[in-house]
Amino acid sequence: MAVSRVDGRDKVTGQARYAAEYFPEPDHEALLYGVVVSGAIAKGRIAALDASAALAVPGVVEVIWHGNRPRIRSFDIFYKDMTAPGGSPFRPLYDDKIVYSGQPVALVVAETFEAARYAAALVQVDYEVEPHETSLLQHRGRAHKPSRLKAGYTPPPDQKGHADEMWDKAAIRIEGEYYSGVEHHNPLELFASTVIRDADGHLTIYDKTQSSQNSRWYVSHVFGLSKDKVTVRNPYVGGAFGSGLRPQYQLPLAVMAALKLERSVRVVLTRQQMFTFGHRPETQQRVRLAAEPDGTLSAIIHEAVAETSRIEDYVEVVVNWSGELYACEHIRLGYKLVALDHASPMDMRAPGAAHGVHALEVAMDELSYELGMDPLALRLKNYAEIDPTHGLPYSTKELRACYMQGAERFGWHNRPLQPGSMREGRELIGWGMATGMWDAMQMFARASAVLHADGSLVVSSAATDIGTGTYTAMSIIAAEAMGLPLEKVRFQLGDSTLPVAPIEGGSSHVATVGSAVQGVCEKLRKTLFKLAKNLPDSPLAKAAFADVEFAGGALRLTTRPEAQVTLAQVLDGSGKRRVEEKYMMLPNMLKQMKYQRATHSAVFCEVRVDPEFGTVRVTRVVSAVAAGRIINAKTARSQIIGGVVWGIGQAMHEETHCDHRLGRFMNHDLGEYHVSVNADIHDIDVIFVQEDDRIVSRLGAKGVGEIGQVGVAAAISNAIFHATGRRVRSTPMTPDKVMRP
Repeated sequence: MAVSRVDGRDKVTGQARYAAEYFPEPDHEALLYGVVVSGAIAKGRIAALDASAALAVPGVVEVIWHGNRPRIRSFDIFYKDMTAPGGSPFRPLYDDKIVYSGQPVALVVAETFEAARYAAALVQVDYEVEPHETSLLQHRGRAHKPSRLKAGYTPPPDQKGHADEMWDKAAIRIEGEYYSGVEHHNPLELFASTVIRDADGHLTIYDKTQSSQNSRWYVSHVFGLSKDKVTVRNPYVGGAFGSGLRPQYQLPLAVMAALKLERSVRVVLTRQQMFTFGHRPETQQRVRLAAEPDGTLSAIIHEAVAETSRIEDYVEVVVNWSGELYACEHIRLGYKLVALDHASPMDMRAPGAAHGVHALEVAMDELSYELGMDPLALRLKNYAEIDPTHGLPYSTKELRACYMQGAERFGWHNRPLQPGSMREGRELIGWGMATGMWDAMQMFARASAVLHADGSLVVSSAATDIGTGTYTAMSIIAAEAMGLPLEKVRFQLGDSTLPVAPIEGGSSHVATVGSAVQGVCEKLRKTLFKLAKNLPDSPLAKAAFADVEFAGGALRLTTRPEAQVTLAQVLDGSGKRRVEEKYMMLPNMLKQMKYQRATHSAVFCEVRVDPEFGTVRVTRVVSAVAAGRIINAKTARSQIIGGVVWGIGQAMHEETHCDHRLGRFMNHDLGEYHVSVNADIHDIDVIFVQEDDRIVSRLGAKGVGEIGQVGVAAAISNAIFHATGRRVRSTPMTPDKVMRP
């Protein structure tokens, strides 16, 4: 099925409103505007803060800092979700300590945004500066194993076999170091929170977040407010992909101001401040592979060192993929952290895999040349029929079909093995490929469904749509389950008062919330069937539930479709204006834990390289994906295309540069932080390999949000080598690296 977004018209006509586009009702006091004052040093303390000049600006109401902020219960709380690493979360305006450059040190609140912005520039802050450390490469020597882990993180498994011994004595082996620089989220929508305060003190908060309930939980616990005093809404989110998993600091700052001033307040971060609350961590990896002359892998060794902050041990699954992708009897994996004076890193599309699979897949390409073997043939030679690390069968795995269908569509059989052997005009042409892998997760969720007398259905869950098509996918699932046309179904999300849903992240929303939606619709169908059987002269009076189907807005006998009762007739005949059911979806963990559950992909890429300038054009990408049953092919394809575009950005453009003398990220705007633009993107072809996984979800669906990016940068790197014979082991692969001998 390929369905246009049900929320598309609202978005393109401007009717969809985002966090910074809400205002109090006319009977409320006017909205106040808060502007954040960012700190200027990387480490130390605030010696003094002078707000007198700012307070003298007409329209300025208050300057809030750690010396006058409202009382809070505790920021040092345990998050109940998968996003919180071990340690203490950053606490804005908590005390005089500076733990990273750019952290908020004050909030100027005024009657107009312009007054607040001007006054923020007048706040004078004196600092006592302490020495800082912000370079991963300079401080690798003090790397440590993660001490406390976040939920959802799996440490590297114990060594399998004798990897070092096998590598030492192998006849064919390769070794490489792979570096990935810092990347920052740059969603179109800036992070913002609008806090509407009612006369009774109730706070309605419009927040840019990937979970309204997570933000509500955070606010109520930190500020000691009962849950019925706080409602968080996020009906539309203008991009996130990890940046909104945890509440960002504009949320507590806006709430502080609303509580202190007893007014409604909006705080919107600037584009520069979007670089001050987390990033994809800088990572250094070392991969060693050994193989027999026929290409059989005999050893895999993959070690990674990544940055974290001084206050938290942020962790990612970086190296584990090397123990899961290819059959091998000897595997050793290692992962350590270096604490630096930066903000805590954060999840960013395909966290861990974007780096870890990249290093492995470039190393596999290097090994293929050492063997004189086609890169695809090497991967097929070491295809894992069961999970190599844990010995578990896969719930479903159609990776071989991804290889075959992707290679055929791309024309891989025409690829010459020798690098530098294809040219058109002045440009060298290279073809590369890589494998992708991501977890197929399912979590806990609730949903409610209400069928109204007019035959319309409203399904609700506190899910989030960050632009991925959640509104549409859930509407499709409900419409199919109830036999209703799509226009008769409305899915409600983005409100903390709705039934519980997990954070939108990790490519789990369809498998989780979608299963809850299907479950509540099945429960509703059974209720309606019982009502239909009891109607006077019901044609279904003697039928069993298995004998009927829901189609065309009616219940009918499968064998005699003319024997039917419309849903409107069921409610009218039963004297009901509405029928409601609720459902709680719990994953069958006892069953799921017996399997390795993952999505897979094969990425094929063509690049054209100008050998004199080192410029690279990614001219063609084919991504073949196995991600279970695809609910909506149109939005799913868009997800994969978006992932490929981001993979091109990771490979060619995106890196945030730190001046380690200042401990500050310098290219902190869209003028100097380069993302892929239209001119960088050419042909992207997406193939969905048929797959249906009833272990992961009752729908047969997995998820497509993350897998689209995994492997893309590696395929580009491998294509550059095929074009030029130059191996680039760090991202982004800028012209200076491509030209380097």
